[in-house]
Amino acid sequence: MSVSIIDTTLLAIAMTDIAGLIIWIGACLYLAYTKMDLMLSHLKNSVAVNNLAPLRHGGPWGKLLLVGGIAGFVTFPGFYLKRGQLNPDDLANFPAALKRKLVCLYWCVIGLLLVMVAFFIAIKLGWY
Repeated sequence: MSVSIIDTTLLAIAMTDIAGLIIWIGACLYLAYTKMDLMLSHLKNSVAVNNLAPLRHGGPWGKLLLVGGIAGFVTFPGFYLKRGQLNPDDLANFPAALKRKLVCLYWCVIGLLLVMVAFFIAIKLGWY
């Protein structure tokens, strides 16, 4: 039995996607263990972050959720600013380099999850 070029290509894309998600989790955990105090100190007046702050004591899973939440607040601040969940001064004083990293991480995980959803839809519709 031989494997076609399409099978090989789809397998490579799927493996790359899974590897990307594993790397993403590692990057988030690295930020959680090294920059958590910095992130929380810059967002101390924000209600949404204060509600998520107890997750920092929830082990790796809690830290991952907290970094993901903060990345969401930084990536899409308009939604939270309108509702009073995020303090505009905290957001303005947030370190630019860290903000860039969090935004990049957030958009990367959105892209990786979209690839997974596309694979799922393609398989369910019988395209492959």
